[in-house]
Amino acid sequence: MTMSSLKIFNTLSRQKEDFTPLNKNSVGMYVCGPTVYDYPHIGNARPLIIFDLLYRILIKIFGKDKVNYVRNITDIDDKIIQRAYELQINISELTKNIEDVFLSDCEYLNCLNPNNQPRATNNIQEMIKMIENLLDKKFAYFKDGHVYFNVNKFPNYGKLSNKNPKELISGARVEVSELKNNPLDFVLWKPSKEKEPSWNSPWGKGRPGWHIECSAMAEKYLGKEFDLHCGGLDLIFPHHENEIAQSICSNNSSLFAKYWMHNGYLTVNGKKMSKSDGNFVTINNLKNNFNGQIIRLSILGTHYRQPLDWNLKVLETNKKILESWYSFYTPDTEEINNELFSILLDDLNTPKFITNIHSIYNKAKAGDVAAKKDLNSALRFLGLFGESQQQFNIFKKKSDLDVSEIENLVQQRNLARKNKDFKKADKIRLDLEEKGIIIEDLNDNTTWKHK
Repeated sequence: MTMSSLKIFNTLSRQKEDFTPLNKNSVGMYVCGPTVYDYPHIGNARPLIIFDLLYRILIKIFGKDKVNYVRNITDIDDKIIQRAYELQINISELTKNIEDVFLSDCEYLNCLNPNNQPRATNNIQEMIKMIENLLDKKFAYFKDGHVYFNVNKFPNYGKLSNKNPKELISGARVEVSELKNNPLDFVLWKPSKEKEPSWNSPWGKGRPGWHIECSAMAEKYLGKEFDLHCGGLDLIFPHHENEIAQSICSNNSSLFAKYWMHNGYLTVNGKKMSKSDGNFVTINNLKNNFNGQIIRLSILGTHYRQPLDWNLKVLETNKKILESWYSFYTPDTEEINNELFSILLDDLNTPKFITNIHSIYNKAKAGDVAAKKDLNSALRFLGLFGESQQQFNIFKKKSDLDVSEIENLVQQRNLARKNKDFKKADKIRLDLEEKGIIIEDLNDNTTWKHK
């Protein structure tokens, strides 16, 4: 593969560009990870899967030892403090529990482990050092125990979101405070309230703002300038905009990340996901009913920059597709062929890639041996086909009924058939089917199985 063969849409330039790393022997990629205050939801699964695929592509082009993938864990934040208070548990207990769930979710979705997964609380000193830099260079100011970044001192503020400061204020997700010189100024350090986590600093006991956490961790693990910064569209402003401002100003650099990639929004049944609407789907909710490969395929079926609507129909459709593909599963680990791989090099064109997989599957059904190999290697590259068909089937939805209840209903149906009460027999069969149980009659013998 040549370095320029990968093309990605760069949010910063608002166009598709050839990906040329700053150093081909050390490709740096930073992805904003979870704030560990609540179970990760299906919207969080999208960047996990998309940028995991990007990581796999970079490894194939440059080699595993030349790609450094960093994904942080935000374990100190207002949301965490609030949730721990609501649950009346220790903050460290909450963050440890949710981090464990998150890591389990990543495994379930078959995401590769990043090279580094730093926690914010382990990098407080790096944040303090960056804030001191910004104060020394007059890009920040101190007021009443708070340190704020002075947005007026950074002329390019708003370039990533393609908006001028006045537009940003009008639609702002900005923290309101009388202490700020400008509504867009953002907090770098703030005093901790009683019983809140706190660290010693030159400005008194306190804790960092959210934005400075990622800037400090990205610099520590990737350097002052690196290649790729990724996350959801919702992070462009204010989070990523603020990261750029504080990092460039602290480091006297011309750029922070060279390329910015953002995945599109996800809705559930046509609506924005919210607990109040009852359409809040956690990744953990799906584990009992669906294999993680089904979730992965459902995410990758839509191009990462397009909106994605999440619904049961999509899951059921992809479940059936995977089951049919698995009829050609082999344990071979052949490399994906270059012609297929090149489809993904066009800004991760997964819909076109999956369309090609359908075509390859049809050739395999017609007896094409090469197609069978291509099917396996292509699906493995997507992060699918990681287990045998038998293992995959274990994850199919099981009935809520226990074995004794099923056997009892089968006996009732057999008795109804014997008495020629076919209406009752059919009703029992249909009821069982709705609950995930298939009845099969062979001569006088009746068997059942899970769907």
